[in-house]
Amino acid sequence: QVQLVESGGGLVQAGGSLRLSCAASGRSFSTNPMGWFRQAPGKERDFVAAIGWRGGTTYYADSVKGRFTVSRDNAKNTVYLQMNSLKAEDTAVYYCAADPNPLYTAYKSPLYRYWGQGTQVTVSS
Repeated sequence: QVQLVESGGGLVQAGGSLRLSCAASGRSFSTNPMGWFRQAPGKERDFVAAIGWRGGTTYYADSVKGRFTVSRDNAKNTVYLQMNSLKAEDTAVYYCAADPNPLYTAYKSPLYRYWGQGTQVTVSS
């Protein structure tokens, strides 16, 4: 059974930092792209960042470019999201996602097959 488990969320003041982790189990995603999305109350789930299987290719939403960094450790089957200079508008539940298709290219779309349960990030202003 495939599971994605996010951790690292919490309450932080504006300007602060958090590092989210997403640990996968049940199969290896070392050859698959993985993504991060977020959903604020009453809003749709939005793309945040994605990373190719080799880690050399990354994608970011315009709203987080220069502040967030996505990375992965294939040996640990884990993807990370380092979030710096956090703003109140970053408040949301953050989800990681993965797809079993190594040729999956819809990085910015919420079409990944596997999703974590989400972790709450709250930024106080």
